Amino acid sequence: MEDKYYIELKEKALKVEIFDKARDYAKDKNKVNAYFEMGELLFKAGRKYGKNIINNYSEKLMIEVGKKYNYRTLYRMRKFYELFSSEKLTTMWSKLSWSHYREVLSLKNINEIKFYLNECESKNLTQRQLHELIKHKTYSRLSSETKNKLITKEQLNVNDLVPNPIIIKTNSLKEELSEYALKQLILNNLDNFLTQLGFGFTYVGNEYKLKLGDTYNYIDLLLYNIKYKCYVIVELKVTELKKEHTGQIMTYMNYINKNVKTIEENDTVGIIICK
Repeated sequence: MEDKYYIELKEKALKVEIFDKARDYAKDKNKVNAYFEMGELLFKAGRKYGKNIINNYSEKLMIEVGKKYNYRTLYRMRKFYELFSSEKLTTMWSKLSWSHYREVLSLKNINEIKFYLNECESKNLTQRQLHELIKHKTYSRLSSETKNKLITKEQLNVNDLVPNPIIIKTNSLKEELSEYALKQLILNNLDNFLTQLGFGFTYVGNEYKLKLGDTYNYIDLLLYNIKYKCYVIVELKVTELKKEHTGQIMTYMNYINKNVKTIEENDTVGIIICK
């Protein structure tokens, strides 16, 4: 006689297969709900029969329902339940697609998982975009101060979510790049660069001209953040940070504050990308 956990597990798997054939907006939400419930059954069965029960269940389900119900899939279901039944994540398990949740199952830090899922919700990220964020360790590149603010839910500033370091891909075999080449790499993949900086960044221009006294100066990249209502100056340096770099960008920030921004907008922010 089959045990009650397997019988119910098989019923839910069959329902998923039936629902999966329907062209419906709620299809993936149904899958997430079903996989969470199936993960709970696997968790309970594991406590009674041992964790190796997944092997037995997967072998039978692959024959009776479909090949996709292999060990790896069932293991992910159980992991999904174990992770998202915790008090800190229980409210987040039904808001995204299964492909999104699958990406974070290998992560162990609850706060890191919450960060990536919140990024997906706030920016409407695809599974592929989420994969890139995790691949490039975006959370790890945030400052300790920002991570504490995320935990305590303090208000963030425009520069809090800017990762350090910024990852800029190049196919060049040269170890050293000129500032012009660095700027062209960013402009050639501008969407990726703006996404890395955080939410709400838009492009204003490059080599933005401003007059200081009798001379003209040029801002490498001028951006605007819609959420925080402020201009953002980005200066590119191919050397390590120097004292004069800070003085230069502060001069540019003061210029934008006095001559470009309106009274309704917040003070200009400066970002120096250096070696």
